[in-house]
Amino acid sequence: MITLSDVSKCFNRGLPSQFTAVDQVSLRIDAGGITVLKGPSGSGKTTLLSLIGCMARPTSGRILLEGVSPPFPCPGENGLDISSLPERFLTEIRRRTFGFIFQQFNLIKGIGVLENIMLPAYPLGEPHAKLRARAIVLLERLRLERHAGSRLDWLSGGELQRVAIARALINDPAVIIADEPTAHLDSRLSLEFMEILSGLAGSGRTVLIASHDPIVYDAPSAARVIEMRDGRITAAQ
Repeated sequence: MITLSDVSKCFNRGLPSQFTAVDQVSLRIDAGGITVLKGPSGSGKTTLLSLIGCMARPTSGRILLEGVSPPFPCPGENGLDISSLPERFLTEIRRRTFGFIFQQFNLIKGIGVLENIMLPAYPLGEPHAKLRARAIVLLERLRLERHAGSRLDWLSGGELQRVAIARALINDPAVIIADEPTAHLDSRLSLEFMEILSGLAGSGRTVLIASHDPIVYDAPSAARVIEMRDGRITAAQ
């Protein structure tokens, strides 16, 4: 479970250009299933995901992760408070707990498909042969095994999306975070993408998606839809 209590995120704090992207959000996200953050551009969806995913710290409020075993000593409490952890600890939590699927995919063009998938796992020091075998299993699950040695510019948009999903899964994360993942996909590929995420949620993973795409937030697999505007939650189903 992920619990947010009065979480805010301000940019340029104390300056005339100060901007509050997330404004006193309190939210509980149960483990498992798909939760969609719905709202227009600028509503705070992406910023909220970045806070949950340990890519940024809140200006105020607390974020607790339950069921996470940190690779460092921490006080015993109900959940791990990630709100004020040092960056080196945030990096470890982010690497071991979350898998990220970005709007622009963020794949590295200078290396092949298999290497892109394996890249997030290199810092964990796993033997290369074991890591490669796990990456190939992911390619097979996502029907990409024939592209293991391919360059990225040989792949279609849907295939690039599946490579991004495989990369997000390489460290076996408990939580998948996807930011506008269907922005560059047509309707058919968007539906296929949601089917893949539905399978991941069915296997026990927690899936968080920020999207203003009706294919995403109207999907039968979306267990919960949370609407945002101006940094605040306006409705939750």
